[in-house]
Amino acid sequence: MNTIFAVLLVFVGCCSNVVFLELLVRKFPGCGNIVTFAQFAFIALEGFIFETNFGRKKPAIPMSNYVIMVTMFFTVSVINNYALNFNIAMPLHMIFRSGSLIANMILGIIILKKRYSMSKYLSIAMVSLGIFICTIMSARQVNTGAEGSEEQDVYALLHWLLGIAMLTFALLMSARMGIFQETLYKQYGKHSKEALFYNHCLPLPGFLLLSSDIYNHCVLFSQSTPVEVPVIGQAVPVMWLYLLINVITQYVCIRGVFILTTECASLTVTLVVTLRKFISLIISILYFKNPFTAWHWVGTAVVFLGTLIYTEVWTSVRMALRGKEELKEKKAE
Repeated sequence: MNTIFAVLLVFVGCCSNVVFLELLVRKFPGCGNIVTFAQFAFIALEGFIFETNFGRKKPAIPMSNYVIMVTMFFTVSVINNYALNFNIAMPLHMIFRSGSLIANMILGIIILKKRYSMSKYLSIAMVSLGIFICTIMSARQVNTGAEGSEEQDVYALLHWLLGIAMLTFALLMSARMGIFQETLYKQYGKHSKEALFYNHCLPLPGFLLLSSDIYNHCVLFSQSTPVEVPVIGQAVPVMWLYLLINVITQYVCIRGVFILTTECASLTVTLVVTLRKFISLIISILYFKNPFTAWHWVGTAVVFLGTLIYTEVWTSVRMALRGKEELKEKKAE
């Protein structure tokens, strides 16, 4: 029952979160910092009350390790959201972030000296190819979509390439953080809720560096069209309402993933998250009518097929079916 509930939380929370993030970004493309700050503040407040018991509970993992982890987590979160300022379409943003398998494998080989099976290398090659196809097609759209002089076209392309470079850096940094987290959990045991709190609480002072941008967007949000909220009967600027729903759905999404990690095998978690990304992508394309060519669909299909091969879903399904057949044969005997 907990597993079904967690899967519902992941799909409802994460898919809704993507919708409201895109509503925010479409109106104010540079609002990534205020969105990140709001998400961090909300999750930190919840963790301070329910996880640390108002700061009375001591952390199981030394604070010095959290400082390192938090620096990486803060950097990844800010850069991922800030990349949307550089003409990166939301579908490409989601596809690119699906390339975490590539980054994890590369750093796993370099840092942890891991070795993988041929099917794993095949899956990573497919994910890389899929992302490459989608990126190239999006680059062509940047070129053809820019109206103006040749210099303006070049500027638009360089602006977009900077966004791609930011996403690539965030991808590698996220993989490095995952490896660091894995080594900490091996040494001190798994403390996912504690890590969730400190990852969102400790970076909050870092937002002082972004305070002017956050303040400017607070002003812009307050000037947006007011809408009446039925429950409270009060008119609220629509962008603040979108931000509130985005923050709540982000928390629901993270909580769902947390429950899944404690209830299910890592394979199941990966499969659920992958399917969620695919559905979010479809919603973004259909609801917001984002430009998506046949080649984009090919690249997307290759990315998700490669991901499923990596998680060895087919092998697990075959083993489950074989187990059911053997059980039926035993009953027949």
